[in-house]
Amino acid sequence: MPVAIDTDVESYLAGRRAALDREIEEVGRLADQGKLEGVDLTGRELVISPVRASTPPEAEKLKEAVYALLPSSKITDVLLDVDSWTGFTDCFTHQRHGRPSDNKPALLSAILADGINLGLNRMADAIRDVTYRQLALVHDWHIREESYRAALVRLIDAHRALPLASVWGAGRTSSSDGQYFRAGGTGAAIADVNARHGNEPGVSFYTHISDQFGPFYTKVIAASASEASHVLDGLLYHDTGLAIEEHYTDTGGVTDHVFGLCQLFGFRFAPRIRDIKERKLYLLPDQKAPASLAPLVGGVIDREHIAVHWDQLLRLATSIRTGTTTSSAMLKKLSAYPRQNGLAKAVREIGRIERTLFTLDWIKNPELRRRAHLGLNKGEARNALARAVYFCRLGEVHDRSFEHQFFSASGLNLLVAAIILWNTKYLEVAYTELRRQGRMIDEDLLRHVAPLGWEHIGLTGDYVWSTADQSPTGTLRPLRQRQSLLAA
Repeated sequence: MPVAIDTDVESYLAGRRAALDREIEEVGRLADQGKLEGVDLTGRELVISPVRASTPPEAEKLKEAVYALLPSSKITDVLLDVDSWTGFTDCFTHQRHGRPSDNKPALLSAILADGINLGLNRMADAIRDVTYRQLALVHDWHIREESYRAALVRLIDAHRALPLASVWGAGRTSSSDGQYFRAGGTGAAIADVNARHGNEPGVSFYTHISDQFGPFYTKVIAASASEASHVLDGLLYHDTGLAIEEHYTDTGGVTDHVFGLCQLFGFRFAPRIRDIKERKLYLLPDQKAPASLAPLVGGVIDREHIAVHWDQLLRLATSIRTGTTTSSAMLKKLSAYPRQNGLAKAVREIGRIERTLFTLDWIKNPELRRRAHLGLNKGEARNALARAVYFCRLGEVHDRSFEHQFFSASGLNLLVAAIILWNTKYLEVAYTELRRQGRMIDEDLLRHVAPLGWEHIGLTGDYVWSTADQSPTGTLRPLRQRQSLLAA
């Protein structure tokens, strides 16, 4: 069956009991010895010290020095270069005859209009030799959901193949987060109002990013929607070569149902939970917690209920994995069911087992806390780049139809992925140049320099697709020649 757990319920529960016994015994022993780093269990509640930033000052100097060498380029040059490396524009085929567009400037302009939130009308005014009619035709016939996703796959796979990408991670972990955009304009708002962002309507672009900084999945969700329902979509439905094993979210992506389904599909869910001290531990029947952990225990897992609904759980997982339904659709239904619904309760009970195991590991393992903190910081840094790229119309989503909002989110994510790929390629060359100049570079500092800078990329002005300015195939643009800021 397409699940990552033992399909025999008795074997599964026996394995989970053994894992709980080991974790409880180890955490209790470490607590009694006072060896839990950054954790206080002496009171009646759990207190965990926050993870502090650990970027060394030398990394900031290296970042300034290496970015000072990157070529100053327009966003149009970046897209032309990336297309010459990956051929991502070939993914935008005609809906009728399936051939790529023969008007590449119009196609790239339409993608750019989606990504920077300019719109086709204003893009036609900002670009040379491309009319609004050409933009509209290309957008209607070549740009669609599957085209954007296929193009993104090419960029992500090209990026993870670069040697420098492995410095940031192995492509085994990821994080996801929603980025809020106001829905400007007038008229009846389709987007929902979210009290956290004021009393104006808006939407969220929910994006998954790998530990190598590749934004491999994005979707549009209502601003008031729970992010937890969409966590598994990016892990299950991306088409890249990434093999994600561990995933991080903030508190907004956490429910027991997500813990349960992640376990069924073999993903380790490791969220950074803001109110973790208020989330009680749950043990299986006849399990006991040591005195140091007893105040954290909130109840007993209903083992018999899991056993009774085990076949339904396996059918649910199979339906999601085979595409009969989506994980987000089922998670929304499970969370909306009344508490007495058997399947919803069974998923919740499995989730409580997995959340308990995760919490015990979170308490004893400072490295897990640092990994989750770092993974979420990468997503937040990517959001800063996305905000800079999505600058037109005050960064507000004016198109209220879901299709246009999806095009905006996908175009933005494609531009961000292109910039990340372009930066990574040139960072490799810049590091080589610094070494040629005799600079000593600590290899451990490279992981602190992210490919998310945009100060050297011109995002505004007239957009010109000039092949005369494009580097010949197989070559790169020359680096800027200026004094390195890195101390020798």
